[in-house]
Amino acid sequence: MAILSFSGGIHPPDRKELAKDQPIREAPIPKTFYLFVNQNSGKPPALTVKKGDAVKTGQKIAQAQGPVSVPLHSPVTGIVSDVKKMMHPVTQKPEELLVIDRETDAYDFLEPLTGWETYDTEKCHTLLYGRIKEAGIVGLGGATFPSHFKYVEAMKKPVDYVILNGAECEPYLTIDYRLMVEHPAEIVKGLEILLKICGAKHGYIGLEDNKPEAYEALRKHANGRIEPVLLKTKYPQGGEKQLVYALTKRAVPVGGFPFHVGSIVHNVATAFAIYEAVEKGKPLIDRGLTITGEGISKPSNLWVRLGTPIQELIDYVGGLKSEGGKVILGGPMMGIPIKDLALPVMKGTSGILVLPPEMVQEIDEETCINCGKCLMACSLKLEPNFLVKLVKAKKFDEAYKYGVLNCCECGSCAFVCPSKIEHVKHFKLAKKLHATLKGGRS
Repeated sequence: MAILSFSGGIHPPDRKELAKDQPIREAPIPKTFYLFVNQNSGKPPALTVKKGDAVKTGQKIAQAQGPVSVPLHSPVTGIVSDVKKMMHPVTQKPEELLVIDRETDAYDFLEPLTGWETYDTEKCHTLLYGRIKEAGIVGLGGATFPSHFKYVEAMKKPVDYVILNGAECEPYLTIDYRLMVEHPAEIVKGLEILLKICGAKHGYIGLEDNKPEAYEALRKHANGRIEPVLLKTKYPQGGEKQLVYALTKRAVPVGGFPFHVGSIVHNVATAFAIYEAVEKGKPLIDRGLTITGEGISKPSNLWVRLGTPIQELIDYVGGLKSEGGKVILGGPMMGIPIKDLALPVMKGTSGILVLPPEMVQEIDEETCINCGKCLMACSLKLEPNFLVKLVKAKKFDEAYKYGVLNCCECGSCAFVCPSKIEHVKHFKLAKKLHATLKGGRS
C-alpha cells in the first residue's frame, strides 16, 4: 500500500501517547456558561436574546449575518443572566459574551431530515445545505470557516472529491483519532451527506499512518465511493492544500481554494457534527477536545458543551501539576497561548494543551544566518527567510508579491530555525495589514 504525502514538512515530537488511549467521556455540565457570540470566521451572528431571557438547549440565540456567517445556539437551558464584553482569545479584542445560568435541560432541536438519501438535487441544495448552515456548523479543526459556504460554488460546477481530514498532524491532540475509532459509522455517514449535496462521486478520508486502529475502523464502514487513505506521518499533513495534493495530486493555486481543483475539505469532527445535524436535528452546541500536556494531571479526551470554562475542565482532569506553565488553546504549532483560564470552550477549541514551566522558554530572535532550513521545511515552497526580512523592513508590497498571503501559518519554518525567528508572527502582521487596507498600498 502506497503511503501518500507532499514535499517539505517536518517531524516534531507528536506526544500523542499522553492521551490517545483515553476514550472520549462527557465532561460535567457547568452551573454557569460563558458563550462568545463570535465563534466563526467571517461575520459574527447577531444576538436575538437579551439579559433576563429564558433559553432552551439547542435554541437559536444569534442569527447569521450574510453568507459567510452561521447562527449560534444555546448549549444549555437556563436564564441569560448577563450580556457583556470579554477579551476574545482569537480576535484579540473585546467581544460580546453571554452568561447563562443553567437549569434542567429542555431541548429545542431542529427536525431530523429523514430519507435524505432519496433527495433530488433541489432538495439537496435547499434542505441539506440549509441544515448545515442553520445548525451553526463550522470547521471544527480550528479554522471555524462556515461549512455550508464551501458548497456555494460547488453547487454551480462539478466537484470530484469531498475529502475528510483525519490527519490530526498537530502534536499532542488526539480527539479526531478517538472520534474515528469510536464513531467511524457516523463519520462515514456524514461524508455521504456531503457527497449527496455536491454530487461528487468519490470521498476520501485521509489519515496519517500512525493511526492504524482508526484506519481499520473506518475501512469497515467504507464503500465503493468512500475510501480511507493512509498518509505519511508528517507535519503539516492536515493542511488543506497539502492534503488535497497528497490525495489527488492536484495543486491548489496561490490565492485559491480546494474547490478550484474540484475538491472540498472538511475535518472528520465536522462530518460527525453534520451527521448529527441531519439525522438527529442537533445544532452545534458541543464538541470533542483533547486536554493534555506534561503539565496536566490526567490527559483526557472529553465531550464538552460550548461555553464551559477552561478552568473547570482542568479541575475535572485533576488540575495542573504545577503553577507557572503555559496553557494553549489548540496544539503547540498553531495554538493560541492564553492566561485567563476563565475563558470558555468555543466551536474552534480542538484542544487545551498545558506545558509545565520547565518546557516554557522565552524566545529571543537572532539574525538570520541564511541556512535555508526554512525553505526545505515549507510545504508551500515559499521563502520564509526572504519574506520575514521584507516584513521586518516594512516592504509589505514586495512581501505580498512573493507570497506571504499564501502562508498557511503552520509554523514549520519557525520550528526548524536555529535563529529562533518567529516567522509566523511577522507573517500574521503582514496579513492583518493587508486585510485592513483591502489590498491597498502600505
